[in-house]
Amino acid sequence: MVSPVDPVVLAMERNWEMIDGALEGLDEAALSRQPTDQCNSVAWILWHLTRVTDMFIHSRLRDLTQVWVSEGWHEKFGMPGDEEDRGVGWSAAQVAQWNPPSKGVQLAHYEAVKNHARDFLANITPEELERTIVMNPVPEPRTVAVCMGQMVWDTVAHGGQIAYLRGFFQGMGWFR
Repeated sequence: MVSPVDPVVLAMERNWEMIDGALEGLDEAALSRQPTDQCNSVAWILWHLTRVTDMFIHSRLRDLTQVWVSEGWHEKFGMPGDEEDRGVGWSAAQVAQWNPPSKGVQLAHYEAVKNHARDFLANITPEELERTIVMNPVPEPRTVAVCMGQMVWDTVAHGGQIAYLRGFFQGMGWFR
């Protein structure tokens, strides 16, 4: 039976596959490299997109504590447990000063959030998709399904940035 969540699952899985391929073989220097002082690094983009997915899945769509805090990822990143801090509004100077943890920690955080997202998507009900919520900064109520579309857009946009930077630094490793 076709589920209304199937397109979301397909988009997220295809994007995660692209990101996984793009990250393969990148060392910590490549992960941390900014092409210019006005650009984000792969590490920063990966952290940001993972934080955004965590925010959507946990606090926005289910009113739960994000794994950033509940699983102590903020400590592993050496950052505060602020669930609202996901890099939105950071200046170029803040991005440049950010020190990512080891590649292993970065990938483990990304995998943990992917697994939580997969679990959420596998268990969401049609009734839950129709539930309306207010998700700041938009004051009008929207359905969970519509908000999931925003989550997909954000994740795919940043996944493409990671794949582009991979190609820029080392060639098209993300394309198989």
